[in-house]
Amino acid sequence: MARLSSFFIFSSFLQVALFATCCRGESKEQQHQLPKKHVPFFIFGDSILDAGNNNYINTSTLDQANFWPYGLTFFNYPTGRFSDGRLIPDFIAKYAKLPLIPPFLHPGFRQYYLGVNFASAGAGALVETFQGFVIDLKTQLRYYYKVDSWFRHKLGNDEAKAIMSRAVHLFSIGTNDYASPFLTNSTILNNYNKSTYVGMVIGNITTVINGIYKRGGRKFAFINLPDLGCVPGMRIIKSGNNGSCFEEATRLASLHNKALSKLLYELEKQLKGFKYSLFDLNSNLRQRMEHPSKYGFKEGETACCGTGEYRGVLSCGGKRPVKEFQLCKHPQKYVFWDSLHLTERTYKQLADQMWGGATSDSHDVGPYNIKQLFRIP
Repeated sequence: MARLSSFFIFSSFLQVALFATCCRGESKEQQHQLPKKHVPFFIFGDSILDAGNNNYINTSTLDQANFWPYGLTFFNYPTGRFSDGRLIPDFIAKYAKLPLIPPFLHPGFRQYYLGVNFASAGAGALVETFQGFVIDLKTQLRYYYKVDSWFRHKLGNDEAKAIMSRAVHLFSIGTNDYASPFLTNSTILNNYNKSTYVGMVIGNITTVINGIYKRGGRKFAFINLPDLGCVPGMRIIKSGNNGSCFEEATRLASLHNKALSKLLYELEKQLKGFKYSLFDLNSNLRQRMEHPSKYGFKEGETACCGTGEYRGVLSCGGKRPVKEFQLCKHPQKYVFWDSLHLTERTYKQLADQMWGGATSDSHDVGPYNIKQLFRIP
Protein backbone atom coordinates (compact mmCIF):
# COMPACT_ATOMS: atom_id res chain seq x y z
CA MET A 1 0.00 0.00 0.00
CA ALA A 2 2.89 2.39 0.78
CA ARG A 3 4.31 1.74 -2.68
CA LEU A 4 0.91 2.40 -4.27
CA SER A 5 0.55 5.68 -2.33
CA SER A 6 4.00 6.82 -3.43
CA PHE A 7 3.19 6.01 -7.04
CA PHE A 8 -0.09 7.92 -6.73
CA ILE A 9 1.69 11.02 -5.46
CA PHE A 10 4.38 10.84 -8.16
CA SER A 11 1.89 10.23 -10.96
CA SER A 12 -0.40 13.02 -9.79
CA PHE A 13 2.57 15.38 -9.82
CA LEU A 14 3.49 14.18 -13.29
CA GLN A 15 -0.02 14.91 -14.62
CA VAL A 16 0.14 18.51 -13.48
CA ALA A 17 3.72 18.93 -14.64
CA LEU A 18 2.74 17.78 -18.11
CA PHE A 19 -0.27 20.08 -18.09
CA ALA A 20 1.74 23.06 -16.99
CA THR A 21 4.52 22.52 -19.54
CA CYS A 22 2.60 24.30 -22.31
CA CYS A 23 1.44 27.22 -20.21
CA ARG A 24 3.65 27.85 -17.19
CA GLY A 25 5.42 30.87 -18.63
CA GLU A 26 4.98 34.15 -16.86
CA SER A 27 6.50 36.46 -19.44
CA LYS A 28 4.61 38.03 -22.33
CA GLU A 29 6.75 36.06 -24.76
CA GLN A 30 5.91 32.76 -23.10
CA GLN A 31 2.22 33.63 -22.84
CA HIS A 32 2.15 34.18 -26.59
CA GLN A 33 3.27 30.56 -27.11
CA LEU A 34 -0.29 29.52 -26.28
CA PRO A 35 -2.42 28.57 -29.30
CA LYS A 36 -3.98 31.66 -30.84
CA LYS A 37 -7.46 32.20 -29.41
CA HIS A 38 -7.23 28.99 -27.41
CA VAL A 39 -10.38 27.74 -25.66
CA PRO A 40 -10.07 26.95 -21.93
CA PHE A 41 -12.22 24.24 -20.36
CA PHE A 42 -13.84 24.85 -16.95
CA ILE A 43 -15.65 22.03 -15.16
CA PHE A 44 -18.23 22.32 -12.36
CA GLY A 45 -20.33 19.76 -10.55
CA ASP A 46 -20.24 16.46 -8.75
CA SER A 47 -18.66 12.98 -8.92
CA ILE A 48 -19.54 12.49 -12.59
CA LEU A 49 -16.93 15.17 -13.33
CA ASP A 50 -14.65 15.34 -10.26
CA ALA A 51 -11.03 14.63 -11.23
CA GLY A 52 -9.82 14.53 -7.62
CA ASN A 53 -10.66 17.74 -5.71
CA ASN A 54 -12.01 15.69 -2.81
CA ASN A 55 -8.55 14.17 -2.35
CA TYR A 56 -7.55 17.49 -0.79
CA ILE A 57 -10.44 18.25 1.58
CA ASN A 58 -11.34 16.88 4.99
CA THR A 59 -14.19 14.56 4.09
CA SER A 60 -15.52 11.02 4.30
CA THR A 61 -14.35 8.10 2.17
CA LEU A 62 -17.94 8.02 0.92
CA ASP A 63 -16.99 11.16 -1.03
CA GLN A 64 -13.50 10.05 -2.06
CA ALA A 65 -12.17 7.59 -4.62
CA ASN A 66 -8.42 7.83 -4.03
CA PHE A 67 -7.97 4.14 -3.25
CA TRP A 68 -7.86 0.85 -5.15
CA PRO A 69 -9.65 -0.38 -7.27
CA TYR A 70 -10.65 3.07 -8.53
CA GLY A 71 -8.52 4.00 -11.55
CA LEU A 72 -7.37 0.45 -12.20
CA THR A 73 -7.95 0.17 -15.95
CA PHE A 74 -6.48 3.35 -17.45
CA PHE A 75 -4.34 5.21 -14.94
CA ASN A 76 -3.36 2.02 -13.09
CA TYR A 77 -3.61 3.96 -9.84
CA PRO A 78 -6.41 5.83 -8.00
CA THR A 79 -6.67 9.49 -9.05
CA GLY A 80 -9.82 10.42 -7.12
CA ARG A 81 -12.10 9.79 -10.12
CA PHE A 82 -15.19 7.71 -9.32
CA SER A 83 -14.61 5.15 -12.06
CA ASP A 84 -12.19 2.48 -13.21
CA GLY A 85 -10.64 5.04 -15.56
CA ARG A 86 -11.39 8.31 -17.29
CA LEU A 87 -14.47 10.49 -16.96
CA ILE A 88 -16.47 12.53 -19.48
CA PRO A 89 -14.33 15.71 -19.18
CA ASP A 90 -11.15 13.69 -19.77
CA PHE A 91 -12.47 12.56 -23.15
CA ILE A 92 -13.83 16.00 -24.00
CA ALA A 93 -10.41 17.50 -23.24
CA LYS A 94 -8.75 14.90 -25.47
CA TYR A 95 -11.09 15.67 -28.37
CA ALA A 96 -10.46 19.40 -27.88
CA LYS A 97 -6.69 18.70 -28.05
CA LEU A 98 -6.23 19.70 -24.42
CA PRO A 99 -4.33 17.78 -21.71
CA LEU A 100 -6.16 16.30 -18.74
CA ILE A 101 -7.69 19.22 -16.83
CA PRO A 102 -6.37 19.12 -13.24
CA PRO A 103 -8.47 19.64 -10.10
CA PHE A 104 -8.42 23.17 -8.71
CA LEU A 105 -7.20 22.04 -5.29
CA HIS A 106 -4.25 20.01 -6.54
CA PRO A 107 -1.23 21.23 -4.53
CA GLY A 108 1.08 23.40 -6.57
CA PHE A 109 -1.27 23.80 -9.53
CA ARG A 110 -1.58 27.52 -10.26
CA GLN A 111 -1.55 27.77 -14.06
CA TYR A 112 -5.06 28.04 -15.44
CA TYR A 113 -4.53 29.03 -19.08
CA LEU A 114 -6.15 25.86 -20.45
CA GLY A 115 -8.79 25.45 -17.76
CA VAL A 116 -9.40 23.85 -14.40
CA ASN A 117 -11.76 21.36 -12.79
CA PHE A 118 -13.78 22.62 -9.78
CA ALA A 119 -16.12 19.59 -9.45
CA SER A 120 -16.51 17.82 -6.11
CA ALA A 121 -17.97 14.38 -5.52
CA GLY A 122 -21.15 14.66 -3.44
CA ALA A 123 -21.64 18.33 -4.28
CA GLY A 124 -25.05 19.83 -4.89
CA ALA A 125 -26.47 23.11 -6.04
CA LEU A 126 -27.80 23.58 -2.50
CA VAL A 127 -25.27 24.47 0.18
CA GLU A 128 -27.05 22.11 2.58
CA THR A 129 -26.39 19.02 0.41
CA PHE A 130 -23.79 16.92 2.28
CA GLN A 131 -22.71 20.18 3.90
CA GLY A 132 -19.23 20.09 5.43
CA PHE A 133 -18.11 17.12 3.33
CA VAL A 134 -18.07 18.58 -0.20
CA ILE A 135 -17.38 21.70 -2.25
CA ASP A 136 -20.85 23.02 -3.04
CA LEU A 137 -21.63 24.75 -6.33
CA LYS A 138 -21.50 28.28 -4.92
CA THR A 139 -18.05 27.61 -3.49
CA GLN A 140 -16.99 26.28 -6.89
CA LEU A 141 -18.16 29.61 -8.34
CA ARG A 142 -15.99 31.47 -5.82
CA TYR A 143 -13.01 29.40 -6.97
CA TYR A 144 -13.87 30.35 -10.55
CA TYR A 145 -13.81 34.01 -9.54
CA LYS A 146 -10.29 33.47 -8.19
CA VAL A 147 -9.23 32.01 -11.53
CA ASP A 148 -10.87 34.91 -13.36
CA SER A 149 -8.92 37.35 -11.17
CA TRP A 150 -5.74 35.40 -11.94
CA PHE A 151 -6.38 35.83 -15.69
CA ARG A 152 -7.02 39.56 -15.23
CA HIS A 153 -3.81 39.95 -13.28
CA LYS A 154 -1.77 38.07 -15.90
CA LEU A 155 -3.36 39.36 -19.09
CA GLY A 156 -5.36 42.49 -18.28
CA ASN A 157 -9.12 42.91 -18.14
CA ASP A 158 -9.86 42.96 -21.86
CA GLU A 159 -7.86 39.89 -22.82
CA ALA A 160 -9.07 38.00 -19.76
CA LYS A 161 -12.69 38.69 -20.63
CA ALA A 162 -12.06 37.58 -24.21
CA ILE A 163 -10.58 34.30 -22.98
CA MET A 164 -13.54 33.68 -20.67
CA SER A 165 -15.93 34.33 -23.54
CA ARG A 166 -14.20 31.62 -25.60
CA ALA A 167 -14.09 29.13 -22.71
CA VAL A 168 -16.46 26.18 -22.46
CA HIS A 169 -18.09 25.68 -19.03
CA LEU A 170 -19.28 22.12 -18.36
CA PHE A 171 -21.80 21.30 -15.61
CA SER A 172 -23.23 18.16 -14.02
CA ILE A 173 -25.10 19.09 -10.83
CA GLY A 174 -28.29 18.20 -9.01
CA THR A 175 -28.06 14.45 -8.50
CA ASN A 176 -26.95 14.79 -4.88
CA ASP A 177 -29.59 17.41 -4.08
CA TYR A 178 -32.28 14.84 -4.88
CA ALA A 179 -30.51 11.67 -3.71
CA SER A 180 -29.20 12.97 -0.37
CA PRO A 181 -32.59 13.21 1.40
CA PHE A 182 -33.09 9.48 0.84
CA LEU A 183 -29.50 8.45 1.51
CA THR A 184 -29.35 10.38 4.80
CA ASN A 185 -32.96 9.97 6.00
CA SER A 186 -33.33 13.76 5.86
CA THR A 187 -36.75 15.28 6.41
CA ILE A 188 -36.13 18.27 4.13
CA LEU A 189 -38.62 17.03 1.53
CA ASN A 190 -41.31 17.15 4.23
CA ASN A 191 -40.85 20.94 4.34
CA TYR A 192 -41.30 21.62 0.62
CA ASN A 193 -43.40 20.25 -2.19
CA LYS A 194 -41.41 18.75 -5.04
CA SER A 195 -41.80 21.72 -7.38
CA THR A 196 -40.60 24.17 -4.74
CA TYR A 197 -37.58 22.04 -3.90
CA VAL A 198 -36.63 21.68 -7.57
CA GLY A 199 -37.09 25.44 -7.92
CA MET A 200 -34.52 25.99 -5.16
CA VAL A 201 -31.97 23.80 -6.95
CA ILE A 202 -32.61 25.46 -10.33
CA GLY A 203 -32.47 28.90 -8.67
CA ASN A 204 -28.95 28.25 -7.39
CA ILE A 205 -27.85 26.94 -10.78
CA THR A 206 -29.24 30.12 -12.36
CA THR A 207 -27.24 32.26 -9.93
CA VAL A 208 -24.01 30.47 -10.88
CA ILE A 209 -24.67 30.78 -14.62
CA ASN A 210 -25.32 34.49 -14.21
CA GLY A 211 -22.14 34.88 -12.16
CA ILE A 212 -20.06 33.28 -14.90
CA TYR A 213 -21.85 35.28 -17.59
CA LYS A 214 -21.03 38.55 -15.81
CA ARG A 215 -17.35 37.59 -15.88
CA GLY A 216 -17.51 37.03 -19.64
CA GLY A 217 -18.58 33.39 -19.90
CA ARG A 218 -20.81 32.70 -22.91
CA LYS A 219 -20.55 28.99 -23.70
CA PHE A 220 -22.13 26.42 -21.39
CA ALA A 221 -22.60 22.64 -21.55
CA PHE A 222 -25.00 20.81 -19.25
CA ILE A 223 -25.64 17.15 -18.53
CA ASN A 224 -29.13 16.35 -17.30
CA LEU A 225 -29.87 13.86 -14.53
CA PRO A 226 -30.33 10.10 -14.90
CA ASP A 227 -33.34 8.16 -13.62
CA LEU A 228 -32.04 8.41 -10.06
CA GLY A 229 -34.33 5.74 -8.73
CA CYS A 230 -32.95 3.19 -11.19
CA VAL A 231 -29.21 3.35 -10.41
CA PRO A 232 -27.99 0.38 -8.32
CA GLY A 233 -27.47 2.43 -5.16
CA MET A 234 -31.02 3.80 -5.13
CA ARG A 235 -32.79 0.57 -6.04
CA ILE A 236 -31.82 -1.01 -2.73
CA ILE A 237 -32.64 2.01 -0.58
CA LYS A 238 -35.93 0.66 0.74
CA SER A 239 -36.32 -2.84 2.06
CA GLY A 240 -38.95 -4.76 0.19
CA ASN A 241 -38.48 -2.65 -2.93
CA ASN A 242 -37.80 -5.89 -4.86
CA GLY A 243 -35.16 -4.24 -7.00
CA SER A 244 -37.62 -2.01 -8.82
CA CYS A 245 -36.80 1.63 -9.49
CA PHE A 246 -37.26 4.05 -6.60
CA GLU A 247 -39.97 6.15 -8.19
CA GLU A 248 -39.90 9.14 -5.82
CA ALA A 249 -36.25 9.86 -6.68
CA THR A 250 -36.93 9.34 -10.37
CA ARG A 251 -39.82 11.85 -10.31
CA LEU A 252 -37.61 14.50 -8.75
CA ALA A 253 -34.96 13.98 -11.44
CA SER A 254 -37.63 14.23 -14.14
CA LEU A 255 -38.93 17.53 -12.74
CA HIS A 256 -35.38 18.85 -12.57
CA ASN A 257 -34.63 17.93 -16.18
CA LYS A 258 -37.72 19.71 -17.45
CA ALA A 259 -36.90 22.80 -15.39
CA LEU A 260 -33.27 22.82 -16.54
CA SER A 261 -34.28 22.58 -20.19
CA LYS A 262 -36.71 25.45 -19.74
CA LEU A 263 -34.12 27.57 -17.92
CA LEU A 264 -31.48 27.20 -20.62
CA TYR A 265 -33.98 27.96 -23.38
CA GLU A 266 -35.01 31.16 -21.57
CA LEU A 267 -31.44 32.25 -20.85
CA GLU A 268 -30.57 31.89 -24.52
CA LYS A 269 -33.28 34.45 -25.25
CA GLN A 270 -32.42 36.78 -22.37
CA LEU A 271 -28.60 36.83 -22.38
CA LYS A 272 -26.80 38.20 -25.43
CA GLY A 273 -24.28 35.72 -26.80
CA PHE A 274 -25.36 32.91 -24.45
CA LYS A 275 -24.91 29.53 -26.15
CA TYR A 276 -25.42 26.11 -24.65
CA SER A 277 -25.33 22.37 -25.15
CA LEU A 278 -27.71 20.14 -23.17
CA PHE A 279 -26.97 16.41 -23.18
CA ASP A 280 -29.76 13.94 -22.42
CA LEU A 281 -27.90 11.59 -20.10
CA ASN A 282 -31.25 10.36 -18.81
CA SER A 283 -32.42 8.62 -21.98
CA ASN A 284 -28.94 7.59 -23.14
CA LEU A 285 -28.09 5.87 -19.87
CA ARG A 286 -31.52 4.23 -19.71
CA GLN A 287 -30.97 2.75 -23.18
CA ARG A 288 -27.71 1.18 -22.05
CA MET A 289 -29.28 -0.17 -18.87
CA GLU A 290 -32.21 -1.73 -20.71
CA HIS A 291 -30.34 -2.88 -23.83
CA PRO A 292 -26.69 -3.35 -22.80
CA SER A 293 -25.75 -5.74 -25.62
CA LYS A 294 -26.76 -3.13 -28.21
CA TYR A 295 -23.91 -0.94 -26.91
CA GLY A 296 -21.35 -3.69 -26.38
CA PHE A 297 -22.03 -4.38 -22.69
CA LYS A 298 -22.91 -7.60 -20.92
CA GLU A 299 -24.50 -6.09 -17.79
CA GLY A 300 -26.62 -2.95 -17.62
CA GLU A 301 -28.05 -2.91 -14.09
CA THR A 302 -25.59 -4.57 -11.70
CA ALA A 303 -22.42 -2.65 -10.86
CA CYS A 304 -18.92 -4.01 -11.37
CA CYS A 305 -17.76 -3.12 -7.85
CA GLY A 306 -19.72 -3.20 -4.58
CA THR A 307 -21.86 -5.63 -2.66
CA GLY A 308 -25.50 -6.54 -2.09
CA GLU A 309 -28.26 -6.74 -4.66
CA TYR A 310 -27.17 -5.09 -7.91
CA ARG A 311 -23.91 -4.41 -5.99
CA GLY A 312 -25.83 -1.35 -4.91
CA VAL A 313 -23.99 -0.85 -1.61
CA LEU A 314 -21.25 1.79 -2.01
CA SER A 315 -18.50 -0.40 -0.56
CA CYS A 316 -16.11 -0.57 -3.52
CA GLY A 317 -12.54 -0.70 -2.21
CA GLY A 318 -13.46 -1.65 1.37
CA LYS A 319 -12.60 1.80 2.77
CA ARG A 320 -16.17 2.85 3.53
CA PRO A 321 -18.54 1.86 6.38
CA VAL A 322 -19.39 -1.43 4.63
CA LYS A 323 -16.09 -3.24 4.07
CA GLU A 324 -17.25 -6.20 2.00
CA PHE A 325 -17.17 -5.80 -1.77
CA GLN A 326 -16.93 -7.83 -4.94
CA LEU A 327 -15.06 -6.74 -8.06
CA CYS A 328 -15.89 -7.94 -11.56
CA LYS A 329 -13.12 -9.24 -13.82
CA HIS A 330 -14.01 -7.16 -16.87
CA PRO A 331 -15.22 -3.60 -16.09
CA GLN A 332 -15.58 -2.86 -19.81
CA LYS A 333 -18.53 -5.28 -19.92
CA TYR A 334 -20.47 -3.26 -17.31
CA VAL A 335 -22.41 -0.01 -17.63
CA PHE A 336 -22.00 0.80 -13.90
CA TRP A 337 -18.67 0.82 -12.12
CA ASP A 338 -20.02 1.14 -8.57
CA SER A 339 -23.42 1.72 -7.02
CA LEU A 340 -23.74 5.28 -8.37
CA HIS A 341 -21.09 5.76 -11.07
CA LEU A 342 -20.26 4.49 -14.54
CA THR A 343 -17.34 2.65 -16.11
CA GLU A 344 -14.81 4.39 -18.34
CA ARG A 345 -16.30 2.65 -21.37
CA THR A 346 -19.74 4.06 -20.60
CA TYR A 347 -18.34 7.53 -20.01
CA LYS A 348 -16.49 7.41 -23.33
CA GLN A 349 -19.66 6.50 -25.23
CA LEU A 350 -21.53 9.36 -23.57
CA ALA A 351 -18.66 11.80 -24.17
CA ASP A 352 -18.61 10.83 -27.84
CA GLN A 353 -22.29 11.76 -28.14
CA MET A 354 -21.79 15.01 -26.25
CA TRP A 355 -18.83 15.97 -28.43
CA GLY A 356 -20.05 15.15 -31.90
CA GLY A 357 -23.67 14.08 -31.64
CA ALA A 358 -26.12 15.25 -34.30
CA THR A 359 -28.18 18.23 -33.16
CA SER A 360 -30.64 18.58 -36.04
CA ASP A 361 -32.47 15.25 -35.95
CA SER A 362 -31.75 14.08 -32.41
CA HIS A 363 -32.80 15.03 -28.89
CA ASP A 364 -29.57 13.56 -27.45
CA VAL A 365 -27.71 16.86 -27.50
CA GLY A 366 -28.56 20.39 -28.56
CA PRO A 367 -28.91 23.04 -29.68
CA TYR A 368 -25.10 22.78 -30.00
CA ASN A 369 -22.83 19.82 -29.39
CA ILE A 370 -19.64 20.47 -27.45
CA LYS A 371 -17.42 20.29 -30.53
CA GLN A 372 -19.40 23.19 -31.97
CA LEU A 373 -19.08 25.15 -28.72
CA PHE A 374 -15.30 24.80 -28.83
CA ARG A 375 -15.23 26.02 -32.42
CA ILE A 376 -17.48 29.06 -31.96
CA PRO A 377 -15.25 32.18 -31.90
